[in-house]
Amino acid sequence: MINNRLKFNTGFMKKVLIFTKWVLYGTGSLFIAMLFLSFTDIPFNAYYKLASTGTVLTSNPDVIVILGGSGMPSPEGLIRTYYGAEAANKVKDAKIIIALPFTDGPDSLFQLKLMAKELILKGIDSARIEFEPFGFNTRSQAVNIGKRSEINKKEISLLIITSPEHMYRAIRTFQKVGFTKVGSLPAFEKPVDEIKLESKDKKKGIGLLLRYNMWSYLNYEILVLREYTAIVYYKIKGWI
Repeated sequence: MINNRLKFNTGFMKKVLIFTKWVLYGTGSLFIAMLFLSFTDIPFNAYYKLASTGTVLTSNPDVIVILGGSGMPSPEGLIRTYYGAEAANKVKDAKIIIALPFTDGPDSLFQLKLMAKELILKGIDSARIEFEPFGFNTRSQAVNIGKRSEINKKEISLLIITSPEHMYRAIRTFQKVGFTKVGSLPAFEKPVDEIKLESKDKKKGIGLLLRYNMWSYLNYEILVLREYTAIVYYKIKGWI
C-alpha cells in the first residue's frame, strides 16, 4: 500500500513539474516575443486599428456619450472628459451622457460628478449633462441609453468618446443594440515631442528608444491583448 502511494505521489509530482516547465517555457517565449515586437511598429498599428474602425458621422451629433472607463480621478477619465469638452464646445446643442457605474457610499454619484465638474470647468453648461450610472459594462450602458424615452435609436446620432483600444467594441456594441448613427472620437493621448526629450548635446540614441518607445509599445501590446480577449467574449455572448 505504501509503495503504491509513493509511486502515485512520484508520478503526480513528475506531471506537475513537466506542466510547470511548459508553462515557464510558454511564458518566457511570450515575453521574448512581446519584447521583440516592442521594437517594431506592430503594437502601435494594432492599437491604432482598434481606434480607427469606428464610423464618421455625416452631421453633428445629437448626443455625446462619454464612457467613464476607470472613473475619476484617473488618466482615462481626464482625457475622455477633455475630448468630450472639445466636442461639446463645437456642437453647442448636443446633449452629453456620462456613462459610469455608481459607487457604494453616501454619495454614489461622486465619480460621475467629478467628470461633470471637469466638463463644466471647460465651459460646458451643466444643464446639458446627464448620467448613466446603472450600466456595469459597455453592453449594459448601451442598452440603458437606448431605453431612454427621449432617444430614438434609429434617428438620433451618437458620438462615442472612449479610449482608442476600446473604440471598436464600443461602436459595435451600440450598433448591436439598435443605434444606426454612431460616430467615434477616440481619446488618443498627446505625447511630448521626442525632440524635447533629447539631450541638447547628444543625438537621439538607444537610450531614448529604451526609455520611452519600448515601454510604450509594451503597454500597447498589453492593452491590445486585453481588448481582443474582451472582443472575443462579446462575440461569444452575441453582444457585437
